[in-house]
Amino acid sequence: MTRKQRRLVLIGSSLAVLGVAVALVLVTLKDSIVFFNSPTDIAEKHIAPGTRIRLGGLVKEGSVVRGDNLQIRFDVTDGKSTIQVAYQGLLPDLFREGQGVVTEGVLDGHGAFKADSVLAKHDEKYMPKEVADALKKQGHWKVDQATGAAQTP
Repeated sequence: MTRKQRRLVLIGSSLAVLGVAVALVLVTLKDSIVFFNSPTDIAEKHIAPGTRIRLGGLVKEGSVVRGDNLQIRFDVTDGKSTIQVAYQGLLPDLFREGQGVVTEGVLDGHGAFKADSVLAKHDEKYMPKEVADALKKQGHWKVDQATGAAQTP
């Protein structure tokens, strides 16, 4: 085998090993690459109870119920589906009804979501891109042409 042939075999083998490694990483991480799941995604995917996921959408108007020991319950909706969220702890200052939220936690056996962290939008014009895209897909997201501010019906 000539020197050029050995170099080509070495390069080809290296690329094949690299391709297999990339494929394994993508297959392993395919479900965890998503930044969040909307309530509709969770209903359609039939996610098993106890699976750790992120849930994103809007805090449904009139759904926030505060309890003792910093316990709070609220509904997250994307306009099509709604999931009840239970959380214990301090909420972000900007958490309120009708605003975008991303929660992280697990589904329980009854279809409720037990959150261990809650992230809220940080100003009146910002919503996480993924939440905005899901709301646009459902037809519940509009942009005010004059100000560029987001509006939800």
